[in-house]
Amino acid sequence: MLSRRDILQATAAAAVIMGGMPRLGAAAASQKISQADLLRFQPLGQVTLLHFTDIHAQLVPLYFREPGVNIGVGEVLGLPPHLVGSYLLKQYGIRADTPEAYALTCNDFVQLAQDYGRLGGVAHMATLIKAIRAERPNNTLLLDGGDTWQGSYSSLATRGADMVQVMQALGVEAMTAHWEFTYGADRVKELTESMKIPFLCGNVKDTGFGDPVFESTKFFERGGVKIAVIGQAFPYTPIANPRYMIPDWSFGIDEEKVQQNVDAARAKGADLVVLLSHNGFDVDRKLAARVKGIDVILTGHTHDAIPEPVKVGTTLLVAPGSHGKFLARLDLDVKDKKVAGFRFRLIPVFSDAITPDPEMAKLIDEVRAPHKAVIDKVYGTADSLLYRRGNFNGTFDDLICQAIMAEREAEIALSPGFRWGASLLPGQPITGDTLYSQTAITYPNVYRNTMTGEYLKTVLEDVADNLFNPDPYYQQGGDMVRVGGMAYSIDVGKPIGQRISNMTLLRTGQPVDPAKNYTVAGWASINEGTEGPPVYDLVGKYISEHKSIKIAENRSVTVKGADQRGIAG
Repeated sequence: MLSRRDILQATAAAAVIMGGMPRLGAAAASQKISQADLLRFQPLGQVTLLHFTDIHAQLVPLYFREPGVNIGVGEVLGLPPHLVGSYLLKQYGIRADTPEAYALTCNDFVQLAQDYGRLGGVAHMATLIKAIRAERPNNTLLLDGGDTWQGSYSSLATRGADMVQVMQALGVEAMTAHWEFTYGADRVKELTESMKIPFLCGNVKDTGFGDPVFESTKFFERGGVKIAVIGQAFPYTPIANPRYMIPDWSFGIDEEKVQQNVDAARAKGADLVVLLSHNGFDVDRKLAARVKGIDVILTGHTHDAIPEPVKVGTTLLVAPGSHGKFLARLDLDVKDKKVAGFRFRLIPVFSDAITPDPEMAKLIDEVRAPHKAVIDKVYGTADSLLYRRGNFNGTFDDLICQAIMAEREAEIALSPGFRWGASLLPGQPITGDTLYSQTAITYPNVYRNTMTGEYLKTVLEDVADNLFNPDPYYQQGGDMVRVGGMAYSIDVGKPIGQRISNMTLLRTGQPVDPAKNYTVAGWASINEGTEGPPVYDLVGKYISEHKSIKIAENRSVTVKGADQRGIAG
């Protein structure tokens, strides 16, 4: 008798081709999803761009739940990527209970995860990349959008060296950056000067004379086409992350400089101009409308997985998700220095369907081997879905907040609105691998301070404006700060200073008094000299003491004024 898994896998082939490629017919639907299905593609033109971003040092397959809340405001209201759940499926004509639905949404996540398994894994991605390169040896260019060196225990322990080694073996041909800078300027320079991958950050200058710190542009020839790849690092790095780690470097969107780099590339004979960006999707959408001459923007930072390119004028925007879940393939037909045609596929890296590349699998085992005692340590068990992703608290965020309040004897906990970290299904062990995927940063100390109710409101208002300012150029960081021990309401359509209301201390049920002091603990402070235990030690201790971790969905944040297409039903 066929199991539910067999039935779903038998129909999977009908849905695995994404982004405008013809879907497989009923005859093919009787076959299980396969590596060949994932690679099936009709080549076009002279250039094949392969792109991933925001892998966050995840070397092995994982579960990763996509957001249930991704709210758009202003001109991007209701536009991709601000469509989640069933709204996203409807937009792209994707049927529920398919591999696409599982990979792209949070819908029925636990059940579909059990049916389709983990995604990602660099050895599995390597298999896909090698196959495409073998098919198109003179046409393929592999690009990394950054947030690559941070997000695991081994990357933290080696200060990024493990990821440099793996990415070089993968054959990455250029990259840009964001979290890479949290290893500090000296370490970034040390790694970039020794590695073979061009580190393209055209918007990073020294604060003295304004000289460029890194290359902005690298030229490649593929299929007779001269390609200029221009790198754009995360423009708000010194705001979202500690300034003291990169004291002599300035960042910024710097539209004028981007235009200068594009014009210079064209003057040097570029037939195709690609911006390898870590701006975030909405920033790049605005940039594409204002900077002329960019053919393709390979965007990153906001972790959006969009099944088709978004076109702004003549510029194609590609968003390939995060954590190695997808590999984006964009084939381009270039004529007279313009894109005459394109064909796209967002390839889900279903690890159960892909034979891992043996050379890469061996290398990954080697770089992880010295750290096995830490990453394999079992702290407890997840008795509910644990995840982090979305504009507001995920259940792993709430676990961190609970641990912080308990271990630091605080009334309120604040945890940053990070988007990275593996998900755990009910019944899975909570290992060091998963714990560090949620907490591995170079400024991990858990502080304990007193804050007035008025100051707490100011903090929430500032973060909310970074997220919901209608001008994308003022959106300076991640998602909303996660709060433990306190409920509040947020009206995303209001201006700064008027979004946050109804702040309530959950322990007492009383309104937060603007004039009263509260004991507040949190982590990832950007202030130098912050004292306190590392968050991974504190959370690990809490899990070990409780063993079984069950976290209900957070109901303490009331959202008003939001477009419902950005909230999964």
